[in-house]
Amino acid sequence: MTNLPAFACRHQANDLALKSEPFGGRTAEILGAEAFAEAKREITAWPGYAPTPLLPLSGLASALGLGAIHYKDEGQRFGLKSFKALGGAYAVLKVLRREMAARDIHIGGLAELLSEDHRSVTSAITVCCATDGNHGRSVAWAAQMFGCACVIYLHEGVSAGRENEIVAYGARIRRVSGSYDDSVRVAAEEAGEQGWFVVSDTSWEGYEEVPAWVMHGYMVMADEIAGQWPGAEGSAPSHLFIQGGVGGLAAGVAGQLWRHFGAQRPRTVVVEPEKADCIARTMRAGELTPVPGDVETFMACLAGANTSPLAWEILRDSADETLIIPDMAAEETMRILASGVGGDRPIVAGESGCAATAALIAACGDAAMRELLGLGADARVLVIGSEGATDAEIYRQVVGRTPEEVASAI
Repeated sequence: MTNLPAFACRHQANDLALKSEPFGGRTAEILGAEAFAEAKREITAWPGYAPTPLLPLSGLASALGLGAIHYKDEGQRFGLKSFKALGGAYAVLKVLRREMAARDIHIGGLAELLSEDHRSVTSAITVCCATDGNHGRSVAWAAQMFGCACVIYLHEGVSAGRENEIVAYGARIRRVSGSYDDSVRVAAEEAGEQGWFVVSDTSWEGYEEVPAWVMHGYMVMADEIAGQWPGAEGSAPSHLFIQGGVGGLAAGVAGQLWRHFGAQRPRTVVVEPEKADCIARTMRAGELTPVPGDVETFMACLAGANTSPLAWEILRDSADETLIIPDMAAEETMRILASGVGGDRPIVAGESGCAATAALIAACGDAAMRELLGLGADARVLVIGSEGATDAEIYRQVVGRTPEEVASAI
């Protein structure tokens, strides 16, 4: 590896992962084929839908001594700059369909829902959620598009820039003292009192239907990747590096890639910040294990203290390990991607969006870690770029250029 900084990282194996086995079990129950087909049919009909690009990073692959790296750039998803546009928005749609059906109103296609015919009904429905930023933006965007009311709960660590992006879609904001998990609790409590509908990407006892819908939305991204992946039909990535958080993204994407590639599924590496490594702790214990204390991290959208129980049912079988990285690795990788390596196209990646790439760079810079993960010259690595510059001011401070300036160099 040449001309790239060295980052420390920690590894945690998942001893429960199913290796080289066909898709099935609990994962197939949660991520059902019919559920995926419905999500794909709905989302691909939305105005502005297009698959996000899968970008070859040949220069970075050469610098790291790998066969290939391909970067799924979710910074261009529906103009919301994040993969969350798939999950939260789709779950809002499903909630509206469910509640309208309960009123004996059965919506046909999207055009009927977007018409004015049922606005008196949809406008009386309020959806809400807690967020670090991106999920709330997705829910607010969908609420505006589908005509319902929206309340978003933000903990004290959410930046003003991310709040402004959510407000732009017409949502009301509730600020909550404490962490993301505190905002999840308050949102659930107040929704129960007000008769609102929580659209959360994390599950808890008695609340699994909506988080499953969120993951069904994320499966659309994995389906795009399967169609975009270069090489002979059926050839799979050797590795998947993907962000952790509470686990919904990793579960939805890893599960769908397992369905598509079967026993040849990629080795799945879930990436977490040092202070928010709830999935690693859960893997180590073999059961749900929270992070005690403060989980605030530069990778703001990965600041989860508790793994989603529903996501863990999938990750338990489909995620092979975690890599835990420091905040400085994400900061430096934002700059690396913005500049491009060895002629690579510049990429606008936010604090959490660059985490998978940062972990790959860290692993390749450690000979023992590289060998442990099988990152040799024949590795064909898929990295998820989960977000673009979701806070433009933070991006400018870190990179030294605005997102627009970086994008103009493409």
